Amino acid sequence: MDNKYIFNCDLCTTRCDGISKGTYIFSNDVDYSESKENKLISQVNTIDGFCAKKCELAGYPDIEITHITSGKVFYVEIKAQRRTFMSVKRILPNGGLEPSETLALNLSDLLRYFEIRRSINKPIFIIWCLENRPCIVPEGKTYYYYQDTRKLEEIYNKIGDKRRFRRKSGRGDVVNGQHKGVVVNYHFSLNELKELHILELLKEGVL
Repeated sequence: MDNKYIFNCDLCTTRCDGISKGTYIFSNDVDYSESKENKLISQVNTIDGFCAKKCELAGYPDIEITHITSGKVFYVEIKAQRRTFMSVKRILPNGGLEPSETLALNLSDLLRYFEIRRSINKPIFIIWCLENRPCIVPEGKTYYYYQDTRKLEEIYNKIGDKRRFRRKSGRGDVVNGQHKGVVVNYHFSLNELKELHILELLKEGVL
């Protein structure tokens, strides 16, 4: 795999800040993700032979996609990534990651999707929506990357806890008395993912 998404942050003229935002508004993240879910569902439903809808199964990924002719079903989870983990080399020195390439995912979600995929033997994909990383994404744009959880589990099993990080809780994590914010994340490289093209994703889902 090439390293086309690795950049030297020390030489960057539009360097991302390395300051934790401290306030995590859970509802904002939910609203953002739902807008991306709805967009993907609409796109898939314009393609002949496929039907996408919000998944109603508890604990499952956001979207259920069905290939109408074969009846094959697969699932897609969408995650927002709007900040750069600038301290990743210092905090996770053995993770083999640079800030420019690093993406995060809630560890509990990741492990749950691994288990669901094994139990139902159906594909599950994770899509990351990437913003606010000038070395990769132009200002005002959103880029999308994805990977099959089968491949992500291979990476997880190989690298283990070297890419696991627990952040401090912050304002906005607690909603109606319940801790909703993500505090334990697992990290992947953009170079371990693929740029999203809807038709390619659909093809992989029904193989």
